[in-house]
Amino acid sequence: MIRFERVSVTYEDTSRPTLRDVDLDIDEGELCLVVGHTGAGKSTLLAAINGLVPHFTGGTLQGSVRVGGRDTAHHQPREFADLVGVVGQDPVAGFVTDTVEEELAYGMEQLALDPAVMRTRVEETLDLLGLADLRQRGLHELSGGQQQRVAIGAALTAHPRVLVLDEPTSALDPTGADDVLATITRLVHDLGVTVVLAEHRLERVLPYADRLIHVARDGTVQHGDPATLIAGTTVAPPVVDLGRMAQWSPLPLSVRDARRHASALRDRLPPTPPRPHRHSHADARNALTATGVVVRHGPVVAVRGVDLSLVRGEITALMGRNGSGKSSLLWALQGSGRRDGGSIAVPDSSSRDVDPGRVGASEARRLVGLVPQTATDLLYLDTVDAELDQADRDGAEPGTARRLLDAIAADIDGDDHPRDLSAGQQLALVLAIQLAVTPGVLLLDEPTRGLDYRAKAALTRTLDDLAAQGRAIVVATHDVEFAATTADRVVVMADGEVVADGPVPTVLTASPTFAPQVAKILAPLPYLTVGQVAAALDDPEVRA
Repeated sequence: MIRFERVSVTYEDTSRPTLRDVDLDIDEGELCLVVGHTGAGKSTLLAAINGLVPHFTGGTLQGSVRVGGRDTAHHQPREFADLVGVVGQDPVAGFVTDTVEEELAYGMEQLALDPAVMRTRVEETLDLLGLADLRQRGLHELSGGQQQRVAIGAALTAHPRVLVLDEPTSALDPTGADDVLATITRLVHDLGVTVVLAEHRLERVLPYADRLIHVARDGTVQHGDPATLIAGTTVAPPVVDLGRMAQWSPLPLSVRDARRHASALRDRLPPTPPRPHRHSHADARNALTATGVVVRHGPVVAVRGVDLSLVRGEITALMGRNGSGKSSLLWALQGSGRRDGGSIAVPDSSSRDVDPGRVGASEARRLVGLVPQTATDLLYLDTVDAELDQADRDGAEPGTARRLLDAIAADIDGDDHPRDLSAGQQLALVLAIQLAVTPGVLLLDEPTRGLDYRAKAALTRTLDDLAAQGRAIVVATHDVEFAATTADRVVVMADGEVVADGPVPTVLTASPTFAPQVAKILAPLPYLTVGQVAAALDDPEVRA
């Protein structure tokens, strides 16, 4: 179905190929998972499948890419519309209509399908992806996760033979991600659709993959059986890290497989609570107090009278299903977003309580910083270096933003245009820009989208350093594994209200939806992370 023959891709003004001598055959009805570090070239590989590389992106493609017998060198991307469905990292960038229902129908209209067929497929897709209640909603009124489901649905309605997905679950809550992956799997198994997807949250996708495609930093590509290839990669989910540490063979790819190996490991581990998953820097000093916050978007009440207190040095994970009100609450706390009721108080440098929604934008940013879901909203200069220099001029020591960027995602060229970076690299750049000013309260909305495990570990270290300096940090995330290793506290929202608030071990293990992989594998033992297990096994009493 898809064949790469000696494919190399080199972009203008780059010193080395992004992809190098790629030979790859993908059969009909395969689900192929593309993995690699942030910026390694995964998106380039995906974009080459329907000719976006090089017809749209520019650069030079050597070798040949054939899909269903069509050579991308001789066919424009539009000529693959009936064959290849594509969902990119930024779903909003691909929207061309105003409402959910119109967006689902648009691609079929361009293919001149019969209206009766279009109607049936729209209804099927609305039900398949849980979008029926949103059919008349404006696309820009949806949460990031809802937008992602619409983008996937718009690709599915054309019934393509090949489906290309770039980070399809990055903005979805755990339940929504499972539903989407179950849908994709049915397409593969029942209809023979070929699916090629890139994803950093391997814990979600790896069990479903028929084949693993690993893109190395030098642009070379390895592919093969997931259980065999994942053993030697530098990117792996917690279930694989735990299997490596326990020397299980073959390596498990799912929680179910791991539990079959885990009885001996559970017997070796003490049943008493392990050492804390992280050292907390929280103290009793107040950093922000929100009382009765209400946010309405037209007839929709996004936030319903939320009370929230933050203390200095504490990292809080804000979780909940898509559309539960997390982003609306963050924008209200920062002061630049809509707020229809309630009050917010943040102590300034003189310990006087200030409402960030009642002061100017620059002062509000010094009180509360916000990194939005769409990183490009904060990028407006021509080079990475220009963005970093501007961030330093906004109140940091020269070189601060660059040091932060290198700590999160190294090897980003300062001469690159920010819009030419991968989604993960753009996010890393925006994080560096916002962190350079280091306000007393820092809010991050889905900061791990597009970041690999190494980059997320670097982000965890950066946030921990900021917490140690006394910053209060809130991270809205669907990334359960990131929350388990990074946060002190978890606040769960549902339908605009706070429904759970407590320490990470208590909240994350209270529901299977939010439990990390290690907790599921080793239950009922109270372990959350591979690090906790490793520390317990290193204890002399346990070894004895």
